[in-house]
Amino acid sequence: MSLTLVIGNKNYSSWSLRPWIAMKVASIPFEEIQIPLYEPGSRERMLEYSPAGKVPILIDGDEHVWESLAILEHLAERFPEARLWPSDRRARSHARAIASEMHGGFQPLRQNCTMNMWLPVKARPQPPEVLANVARIEQMWADCRARFGQSGPFLFGAFGAADAMYAPVVARFNTYGLPVSAKTRAYMDAVMGLPAWREWYDAAMQETWIMQHNEPDWPLVRGKPVG
Repeated sequence: MSLTLVIGNKNYSSWSLRPWIAMKVASIPFEEIQIPLYEPGSRERMLEYSPAGKVPILIDGDEHVWESLAILEHLAERFPEARLWPSDRRARSHARAIASEMHGGFQPLRQNCTMNMWLPVKARPQPPEVLANVARIEQMWADCRARFGQSGPFLFGAFGAADAMYAPVVARFNTYGLPVSAKTRAYMDAVMGLPAWREWYDAAMQETWIMQHNEPDWPLVRGKPVG
């Protein structure tokens, strides 16, 4: 039975990136429906697929699953061979804990460093609450790598659901030039080195939808002045 993933703009939609990159890395085939955010009629189109009226949405036959973490859990059950969660019980519990923390937390980082693939990479000063979020995430990633990541370059060795949940954070850290350690940068480089990441990024560069309230360097678009 074929799967369909309904997503938003690849440039802006951090929530959409999570299940998309997980499915791509795990070689789970799916069709894609893209609905740009905050365009006339966008919410109405999203409501056709989910009562929440938000992306992402996974369509699996007559099942419609929304919320990125719920989608990842659905995929883990549907495709156990993909090993989206670690096989070790302790590692699996820890992976779910950090994924949940990402799903419900880090509001200062989300609000001040919105995902925007178009922005030129450069350091942008941030308030203390954002830097506190960065410190917590760095500590979390370092702990995962030290305890469970010996078999590969990702949080639990192989790329999985926890890495997918933090993929938009990698984008934010990189785009906004946030100060991170060498170990954090190595992890970020591993994520950004994935072919799936490059596919998403290249598609984002081709988009033409502009959310001006999401462009802190306006009128810079794709790193170039406009107007």
